[in-house]
Amino acid sequence: MSGTLVLVRHGQSEWNLKNLFTGWRDVDLTELGHAEAKEAGAKLKARGLKFDIAFTSSLIRAQKTCQHILDAVGQSDLETIRDQALNERDYGDLSGLNKDDARKKWGEEQVHVWRRSYDVPPPGGESLKDTGARVWPYYLHDLQPHVLRGGTVLVAAHGNSLRALIMALDGKSGEEIVKLELGTGVPVIYKLNADSTVASKEVLEN
Repeated sequence: MSGTLVLVRHGQSEWNLKNLFTGWRDVDLTELGHAEAKEAGAKLKARGLKFDIAFTSSLIRAQKTCQHILDAVGQSDLETIRDQALNERDYGDLSGLNKDDARKKWGEEQVHVWRRSYDVPPPGGESLKDTGARVWPYYLHDLQPHVLRGGTVLVAAHGNSLRALIMALDGKSGEEIVKLELGTGVPVIYKLNADSTVASKEVLEN
């Protein structure tokens, strides 16, 4: 028996647009972000997908993306579990700062290391490795059982929390995963075998 796991990064947020480090700051979607989330739902509806359960983070941009998708597939009232384990990476002292201003303060090279290394956290924040340390156990204990029973599971979350999942699912190294860019509102569909291995993967690009 195989199950389906659908991962979607939230639509464009207000701080994505302003080029600010967001992390755990709870900012809303932009008009484009709402449109991207609705478009993701339309694509999944066109595939005939129906979900058994949905998971999202404790942050509003992911929650609204999740709801737009469920509305589009005709499952507005589907059971949806919210948990901060799926939150974006915590950027600590960088949160709320313009990325260009951060480069002026700490230097281009240091900010690049914080953004693009696997295991070096910014001051007061998380590295991608730290993010994975909370995301992966949550996946194993709370999400994966639904998929392995043959269910279809939606996860609407964030660029880095989803990178952490994809790293494990695809067997990528830390160096490989930090180079992966996830588009806002772009569904990634995994088919998993009963032994939890990946049978297929498809990215529904715009």
